[in-house]
Amino acid sequence: MMTQTANITKGAEILLTDMGYACLTEMKLPNERRVDVIGLNKKGQIFIVEVKSGLEDFRTDQKWQDYLGYCDFFAFAVDETFPKDILPPEHGLIIADQFEGFQQRQSPENKLNGARRKSLTLKFARTAAKRLTKRSGLISAQKTV
Repeated sequence: MMTQTANITKGAEILLTDMGYACLTEMKLPNERRVDVIGLNKKGQIFIVEVKSGLEDFRTDQKWQDYLGYCDFFAFAVDETFPKDILPPEHGLIIADQFEGFQQRQSPENKLNGARRKSLTLKFARTAAKRLTKRSGLISAQKTV
C-alpha cells in the first residue's frame, strides 16, 4: 500500500513525464537539500516539485524555499483535499494522486543562469546513471562513481 506522499509524488511524476520531462525523485541539490521530484526536459529546463501531504507538513517544512534558485519552474504538489489557499500564489500548483496529476496553477519561469544549469544537468545525469548502475547489480550501493 502506497502512502499519501508516495501517491502524490507518483501523480506529479506522471504529469511532468506527460509534459516532456525526465524525472528523478529524492535528488540532492548542490546546497545539500533533497528535492521530492526534479524534472529535466529536452530544452534543458529544470522543474522542481515539492510534495505536501498535509497542512502540518507544509507548516513545519519550509526547506522548499532553498530550491527556488535551482530551477526554472517550481510547483507544489498536493492532493485534492489539501487547503490550497495557504500555498504561496506565486508558485505553481499541481493536484495529484497515484493515477495522474494536473496543473491547477502554472509555474512562472525563473530562468537559471548557464553555469548553474550545466552543473544541475550534469548532477541529474550522474544521479540517474548511478541509480541505474546500482539497480543492475554491477556495483554495490556503498560504492560511489
